[in-house]
Amino acid sequence: MKKSIYVLLLITQLSWATDSYQSFESANKYYQSGKYEQAIRLYQIATNNNTLESAELYFNLGNCYYKLHRVALAIYNFEKAAALNSSDIEIQTNLEFARKMAIDDIKTIPKVGFGKLLHDFAANYGSDTWAWIAVTQASLFLLLFIGYYYSGTSLQKRIFFMGMFIIFLGLFISLFAAYFEKNRLQNEQPAIVFAEITVVKAEPKKTGQDAFILHEGAKVLIIDSVAKWKKIELADETTGWIEEDAIRKLQD
Repeated sequence: MKKSIYVLLLITQLSWATDSYQSFESANKYYQSGKYEQAIRLYQIATNNNTLESAELYFNLGNCYYKLHRVALAIYNFEKAAALNSSDIEIQTNLEFARKMAIDDIKTIPKVGFGKLLHDFAANYGSDTWAWIAVTQASLFLLLFIGYYYSGTSLQKRIFFMGMFIIFLGLFISLFAAYFEKNRLQNEQPAIVFAEITVVKAEPKKTGQDAFILHEGAKVLIIDSVAKWKKIELADETTGWIEEDAIRKLQD
């Protein structure tokens, strides 16, 4: 009986995965023919399948919303795509175009020093990519160790040992970058403003003093929470409290 249930569940999952993939392919055809609303509906179905979640999927969704001038959703999906593939120039370019549609022009205060260098280096790849790089380096280290162990001359041993040292250093850097990037994303909690216009308060309550106004599409960082209020920080380091319904987090 249990075996039958497992088989039924497997068949159901395979069917659902196939439907999601077909939705993704059909959405691409709708997008290419300029039928953006239809494409969005099918892309949304595909996003429910974790195996299909990709930078390409969110990039295509962002393009659909951009074509329809839906600012917040365009920026939101381009940001999701960039988080999965930060090195893709096309994603970054379209994200910048979408940001120009937003009303708020928030100036970024540049970071300096070692912290900036570390941030920029780790941000070249996502934490998962850094982890895979570390796995590859660990495999190379093992191969070099085997070569070192079975090498017949002292010169060969020195060459293999030097290679092991370099790979080990790279492995350490990759693991540290993966940890740093994952920790940074978890702590920063970026979000996009979805309310057309919202008043940010100086305190986490409706009667609090107005601090400033934000419009849809603005990117914020959530740094604290009180009940249904979120304390946010902008790129210019301005802070305030916003109702949680006015924003949508980029990471669940």
